[in-house]
Amino acid sequence: MLMLMLRATPESPRMFENDFIDLFSRTHFAIVPILYVPASIALCWYSVARIGVGLLTTLALVLCGIVTWTLTEYWLHRLFFHWEPKFFWGPRMHFLVHGVHHTWPRDKYRLVMPPAVSITLFVVFLSFFVLTMGSLGWAMHAGFTVGYMTYDLTHYYVHHGSPSTEYGRRLKKHHMLHHFKEPERRFGVSMKLWDYVFGTVKQDPSSTTPAAQH
Repeated sequence: MLMLMLRATPESPRMFENDFIDLFSRTHFAIVPILYVPASIALCWYSVARIGVGLLTTLALVLCGIVTWTLTEYWLHRLFFHWEPKFFWGPRMHFLVHGVHHTWPRDKYRLVMPPAVSITLFVVFLSFFVLTMGSLGWAMHAGFTVGYMTYDLTHYYVHHGSPSTEYGRRLKKHHMLHHFKEPERRFGVSMKLWDYVFGTVKQDPSSTTPAAQH
């Protein structure tokens, strides 16, 4: 099992004193497609084969779900991940939610959501879409899940990959600037669009990507 390999190392320091809890604070990036490629396919199949939503309608809803995720990703990152509540446990909560990633950006096992969190959110958002959209909610959530999966894998890649395309290099630079120069700007990870729409990005500096991310 992948989780059993994820022990504390200098690049992935211990977060918790308890060995068992600390083990499950780490997640291998492969867990994301292992869980959510089948889940997305199953949601689409259920939409078409069991509920009777047309194939073209299902595909259109999947696309809408992907777009909806990109907007959700932006606002989650901007409003929740960077929120530090003003109560005694606030700093600790912020660290557990997102601060750990900014403290140890080279930690490749704390880049994607742990399954306990992502599965819980999968159920919550599926319930929301089905309750609000009825039979159309299954395909909508399939797209939302594809969007989430793209986000998590893109996040891993911009930290630990070497993009070969111009867009990939710009996306990596965008995120590294968020980490090392502009933590209150550049909240988009899988795409930069919403940073431009909501005014949280300036024109890219002429400097190269910060070296600290390598």
